[in-house]
Amino acid sequence: MKSSNLSLIAGTVALAAVTGFAALTAPGDTDTAEPKAAPRLPVERSSLLCPSSGRADLAKTTYTSFTPATGAGGGEAGTAELTSSTAGGTADKGGKGSKDDKGDKGKKKEEKTDPTKPVVSLKEPGKPATADVSTADAPALVGTATGRLAPGWTVQQTTTVEAGSRGLLGISCTAPGTDFWFPAASTAKSREDYVHLTNPDDGAAVADIELYGPKGLLKTEAGEGITVPARSGVPVLISTLTSEAIEDVTVHVTTRSGRVGAAVRAADEKTGIDWLPASTAPNGTLVLPGIPADATSVRLVAFAPGSDDADLKIRLVGKTGPFAPLGHEELHVKSRMTASVDLKDITRGEPGSLMLTPTKGGKGTPVVAALRVVRGKGDGQESGYIPASDPVGAQATVADNRAKGSTLSLTAPGATATVEVIASAGSEGGEQTVKTYTVKGGTTLAFEPPVPSGLKGTYALTVRTESGGPVHAARMLSLPQDGVQMFTVQTLVDDRGTVAVPSAVQDLSVLGD
Repeated sequence: MKSSNLSLIAGTVALAAVTGFAALTAPGDTDTAEPKAAPRLPVERSSLLCPSSGRADLAKTTYTSFTPATGAGGGEAGTAELTSSTAGGTADKGGKGSKDDKGDKGKKKEEKTDPTKPVVSLKEPGKPATADVSTADAPALVGTATGRLAPGWTVQQTTTVEAGSRGLLGISCTAPGTDFWFPAASTAKSREDYVHLTNPDDGAAVADIELYGPKGLLKTEAGEGITVPARSGVPVLISTLTSEAIEDVTVHVTTRSGRVGAAVRAADEKTGIDWLPASTAPNGTLVLPGIPADATSVRLVAFAPGSDDADLKIRLVGKTGPFAPLGHEELHVKSRMTASVDLKDITRGEPGSLMLTPTKGGKGTPVVAALRVVRGKGDGQESGYIPASDPVGAQATVADNRAKGSTLSLTAPGATATVEVIASAGSEGGEQTVKTYTVKGGTTLAFEPPVPSGLKGTYALTVRTESGGPVHAARMLSLPQDGVQMFTVQTLVDDRGTVAVPSAVQDLSVLGD
């Protein structure tokens, strides 16, 4: 066999392991037999982006990097590092500064991040690595994992703000992309929402931001052609993109060139700050997992990006089964218009997840959706956001769990499922703990997750689907402070730590001598 053909085969397998896409057709191959399921191999490279924390006094941001030992591939040891972007989060498209920028007197001297050194570096699978950044404006981070540290690599960014627009901000750092939807953003006067764009590449990216209200597309020119310099982060205050003050807005971010990471930092003058992650891709059926049992207000925001209206059934999937909230059993979403409904204290003391399905069955009209959730009352209110998310799939992980304050929610919208929950070793000590849970079909199981024995520091939770139907998952991290129920919710979705690698050639003789 010719060496060039051997190289082609090897190159195809390597390409699939890195990117998830590969194909090879042998010359003269006319076999029409039913293809076998392609074997799955660990990915060899992963990229993640963390947004700038945003301007806030008395803030501390913790980055937690983790790769599951269960998903680690063979081969080289590899690296997993997050480094500072070349530009911080101090500018905005409209030139309007944050309300928290005012008053420099009395501030302690800020730490400076060296962009040439990793902010956090992971050394081994199965044990988290952490780093704290105590600055008023922690920069955006760009990260890459290779070798054994690439499959299932996860980074959690958690910021505690104790002054100004206080709050607990949490987000799972995301892979770069070209298309993002953010229902539940706002241009209201009580809100200050920034879209954070982060460019991981060596060339500039160009992005567009569209805003949709209850009557459709909002007029704006400032959202077009936003340049995000190479390996930099740019925050855009969305209220500067339109003259209309609207409570519920859907933000659509696309790129003309390049890739970006995108997230919305939503700040409310009464209920604090948190990150609003992107909704899963438009779909006729959606699950929004992990509504806290003590939620005092839940607001659903949905958007239909296509040319057809959507009619949705609203169901809360609780611990005993799904039920329709009285008076809000259905929601009509007009094409390319944002729709919302106040579900108030829908959980009534029991945790649950929201499920949206077509009223007439079938696939339905694709929509995106998110929830704005409030805990507490009066001056003790705190808000968080839950986007519609994909299932856990084979495996999903969330990092930065504490000895106390974490709640794991598992929802099986269809058939009963069995999952394995792995509590990793602690960042400073402790041994892994593994437990198995069964989630009955049509129910939500919410509980305090297992904790590593002898835990020191923080740990990661990995959920693996063992059998049954799909499972949607979310983790709530709660850190009450001075009577305020500070919290943040992160959904867990398939980490895509493996890719299908098609068989290159069944009979090498077809390649010739």
